[in-house]
Amino acid sequence: MTLNPNLDEVQLSQDDYERYSRHLILPEVGVEGQKRLKAASVLCIGTGGLGSPLLLYLAAAGIGRIGIVDFDVVDTSNLQRQVIHGTSWVGKPKIESAKNRILEINPYCQVDLYETQITSQNALDIIRPYDVVIDGTDNFPTRYLTNDACVLLNKPNIYGSIFRFEGQATVFNYEGGPNYRDLYPEPPPPGMVPSCAEGGVLGILPGIIGVIQATEAVKIVLGKGETLSGRLLLYDALNMKFRELKLRPNPVRPVIEKLIDYEQFCGIPQAKAEEAKQQMDIPEMTVQELKQLLDGGAKDFVLLDVRNPHEYEIAKIPGSVLIPLPDIEDGDGISQVKDIVNGHCLIVHCKSGIRSAKALSILKNAGIEGTNVKGGILAWSKEIDPSVPSY
Repeated sequence: MTLNPNLDEVQLSQDDYERYSRHLILPEVGVEGQKRLKAASVLCIGTGGLGSPLLLYLAAAGIGRIGIVDFDVVDTSNLQRQVIHGTSWVGKPKIESAKNRILEINPYCQVDLYETQITSQNALDIIRPYDVVIDGTDNFPTRYLTNDACVLLNKPNIYGSIFRFEGQATVFNYEGGPNYRDLYPEPPPPGMVPSCAEGGVLGILPGIIGVIQATEAVKIVLGKGETLSGRLLLYDALNMKFRELKLRPNPVRPVIEKLIDYEQFCGIPQAKAEEAKQQMDIPEMTVQELKQLLDGGAKDFVLLDVRNPHEYEIAKIPGSVLIPLPDIEDGDGISQVKDIVNGHCLIVHCKSGIRSAKALSILKNAGIEGTNVKGGILAWSKEIDPSVPSY
């Protein structure tokens, strides 16, 4: 698949010659290549950790039309890695923040905004006008949706993902190469792969992977170099190592004929229903009720924190005891819980109430009843004690 715009209709202005002078003197780019960049259109799905750096560099490189799909607002916790946004944009739409910054870099770039969640109903209409699609998302349903829409429309799909200190990137659906379903034929069970919000991410990591994605987009537009199609690039930031894995199309993969319900395909509704079923019989208390118990000096209960040790160092509720959820899941922590409960009432909390509910479900099967703190330590910080850090 080679992009063949009508370059006779594309003209470089005097400002273009000055702005892109370092491109123009590259034989691989030159005047024709810069015209290709100006004529090109690229759609970025997501303006988070990956979308931020790649949008900056695509705009700086001279991509003439950039589309952005996102429906989130800027949060303070984004600023550690989402470098297209600034403090003054906290609480405002990410796509507006991104457009503002793009036009500061390149006021001649056309920026199309889609402040919506991309779905099976709108994906084809959103993607169709663009030459190249870049997947900057962080969830499996949207990745499968983006992949399948690109396959149906025959669009190259530049993929990237990040977690903790590791990232990966490749190019899907390009010149007969593999697509996302060749890498992941089936989605993992819901909850098996933690999000960055749960597992953390080194702020610099998405900068590396996002810039790699931007590089692949520019190469595809120029028709130069060797893309990552058929190669999965793996990056380990902690040990500063790159590796490659070969990817090949699966000759027996199912034919993609239409877009489907990707939430259902990835088991999200089923998982939520099962989680709700498990939690139905688990009692809950509010952080206000917990505070009353603590202020009253009650001694007949144990407050169990099931977060990870490094989270416990960030913030804790006074008097809580730490036994991480993984220890309870492995079974080792169940005996510890039995020892500390020893006839007392058990109250369990985590960051937001999800992991503590899961822990209580496991403990209930082991014969240990308890009460979940609704909203976890985030609710405690927001409603009871603002001096407790919110993370």
